[in-house]
Amino acid sequence: MYKLSFLSFITVALTVFLSTLLAAQEGSAPAASARLLVTVEAAHGKDVPEVTRPDVIVFEGRDRDEVSNWVPARGDNAALELFFLLDDGSNASLGSQLNELRQFINSQPESTKVGVAYMQNGIAKVQQGLTADHSAAAQSLRLPLGERGINGSPYFSLTDLIKHWPQTSARREVLMITDGIDPYYGGWDPDDPYLSATIEDAQRAGVVVFAIYTPGVGHYGHSFGRTYWGQIYLSRLTDETGGESYYIGFNGPPVSFDPYLGDMAAHLAHQYFLTFIPKPQKKSGWRSIRLRTEVPNADLVSADKVYVVGINP
Repeated sequence: MYKLSFLSFITVALTVFLSTLLAAQEGSAPAASARLLVTVEAAHGKDVPEVTRPDVIVFEGRDRDEVSNWVPARGDNAALELFFLLDDGSNASLGSQLNELRQFINSQPESTKVGVAYMQNGIAKVQQGLTADHSAAAQSLRLPLGERGINGSPYFSLTDLIKHWPQTSARREVLMITDGIDPYYGGWDPDDPYLSATIEDAQRAGVVVFAIYTPGVGHYGHSFGRTYWGQIYLSRLTDETGGESYYIGFNGPPVSFDPYLGDMAAHLAHQYFLTFIPKPQKKSGWRSIRLRTEVPNADLVSADKVYVVGINP
């Protein structure tokens, strides 16, 4: 009788313990992961080193995060959605580069879908939706309207494009061609709130932005101060989203886009999907991150922060 009672007691106790443990596990939130598109660049020269998962280090402040996945954007993971967003307030000099843009579009692999949109009154007016028909996308390029102030703000237009862009598993990237000037804020402050809001929209959506500076029409198109700040804004936008900004200083429009497009193609060919586990926090919010690798001659380029859902969002 004593043995039976003791065994019954042990059985009940074990059952309660396991039930409590299971309930605790089910009630706890799994570790949130974050995903970034990362470009590997050569620090010197053009030979881009191969970087593997053990080579990638992610920091939040001084804390190191766990890297859970590192997948090359090639083969089955090569899908790319690439939008060309052109400023309808650009001057006529942009017309001489349209054939270079068409050649670049036609050179894209089958895994790339291309779209074309123009900045008009703060929106992205889509000329050609995303399509694998590269010829159709290339032919949709046209001369800018060349009307002063028609773009509203290039950052409003980019935000509009992002907000109407359905989320997919493909890479999502934009090439902006604009003077970068924001007439709505005055253009004399690196912390332009409209620019900052657009950067966060792009970071939250995982959109990488590239930019080529081209002058606009009217007084702003040849104002030293305006063109200076426009290029600063484009540089900040591309740096903080993981892209690249191409500009020529203050010597007029670029003679050719080909060197810029070639550099952009090299970026697109050396990209990876990075997944890592941020430090657990109760509240959702932005996390500033820093990437590093000890692979010789390799630089890792990405957005400088990610939005992470907290344990109690």
